[in-house]
Amino acid sequence: MQVYDPLDVEFLADPYPAFAWLRENEPVHHHPADDRAPGFWALSRFEHIWDAVRRPELFSSASGLTFFNDEIGQLGIPPTMVMLDPPVQTQLRSLIGRGFTPKRVTVLEDRIRTFVRARIAVMDRLAADGAPVDLHQQLSSTVPTYVLAELFGIPLGDQQRFAPWVHALTQLQNDGFTLDVEGSGGAALVAMAEMMEYFTAAITDRRTNLTDDLLGALVAAEVPGPDGEPQRLSDWDILGFCFVVVAGGSDTTASLISHSITLLSEAPDQRRLLLDDPGLINGALIEFLRLESSVQGLARTTTADVVVDGTTIPASEKVMMLYAAGNRDPREFGATADALDVRRAIPRHLSFSSGPHFCIGTHLARLQARVAVEELLAAHPWCTVDAAAGTRHQSAFVRGWLSLPVADIG
Repeated sequence: MQVYDPLDVEFLADPYPAFAWLRENEPVHHHPADDRAPGFWALSRFEHIWDAVRRPELFSSASGLTFFNDEIGQLGIPPTMVMLDPPVQTQLRSLIGRGFTPKRVTVLEDRIRTFVRARIAVMDRLAADGAPVDLHQQLSSTVPTYVLAELFGIPLGDQQRFAPWVHALTQLQNDGFTLDVEGSGGAALVAMAEMMEYFTAAITDRRTNLTDDLLGALVAAEVPGPDGEPQRLSDWDILGFCFVVVAGGSDTTASLISHSITLLSEAPDQRRLLLDDPGLINGALIEFLRLESSVQGLARTTTADVVVDGTTIPASEKVMMLYAAGNRDPREFGATADALDVRRAIPRHLSFSSGPHFCIGTHLARLQARVAVEELLAAHPWCTVDAAAGTRHQSAFVRGWLSLPVADIG
């Protein structure tokens, strides 16, 4: 029997056999407390997760998104949008959505494509010199860092400060927002303070000198309030959104890019389909995410006793929504749920969650990944990676890479 243990290194190396066992044997699983983490529940079937995340009145985000206690309190900041429930979350999301539009993101495509081509040129020079080439470090992880800096309107001279913030906050997220002040948690706190100070000053500037970037759009965004008067985002609302996008949107996008090439390295027949018809790439990204979900799972907290598949989960319990397990559920995706099929029709999936907390940055993540995969396959149609030689994050909540060596530049 494959054991589900989200803090075990062997489980994290390949969680999918354990997820399959849970789906078939304990779809509503109680994970006991130990010296590493408190006890919690876990849902692994697609339909159970799909239903739960769409019922925030029973499965709340307001107590944090991990199985650890008091993650919001440890951060020492007010709850961000992803840690709120409707109707407050709905109103805040509506305001943010006025500034963070697909149109605003789409205009970045040409700049993203130019940046990606430049990064591929760096890989080419390394390969020509006989030096090691790392897909994740030299391409995938650089794209979202660049794009977020451009999106927020960070001046070129300040962009070198942005990458360390992204790295530290990503590590904080991957650690489940638990703060080891002597280790990575201390660095994350410093990075968070620096980033908040920088963005606070930038927001203050935008309120008097409006600019055509995302910060400017968020400062200007307004919706009618309950009394008919316009409501705008507070400084903290904007800061919280910046925190969410940097911590939650950087490494997940980078991992999507790297996983795309990892999966294609193992399935040359599927790669051939994309080379013959690049128009399939956009849809294939969802298939890549389905098989290798960047976010493996996040928690909700029950607000009352809830019965799922005949099992009662008591009130005030943390419940992990195992998106990665649900995304391979044969009840939803058929007998080939574990296989890559770039032409698969996917009307529903859990890679961006669902319901009120459906990922607000979906359009941005897909744009970056599409451009990166398109350009890499155009330049190096048969580029492959050595996944066995790569290094992964050790995280209960996300699945991604720290390094991913190129086996053949193709």
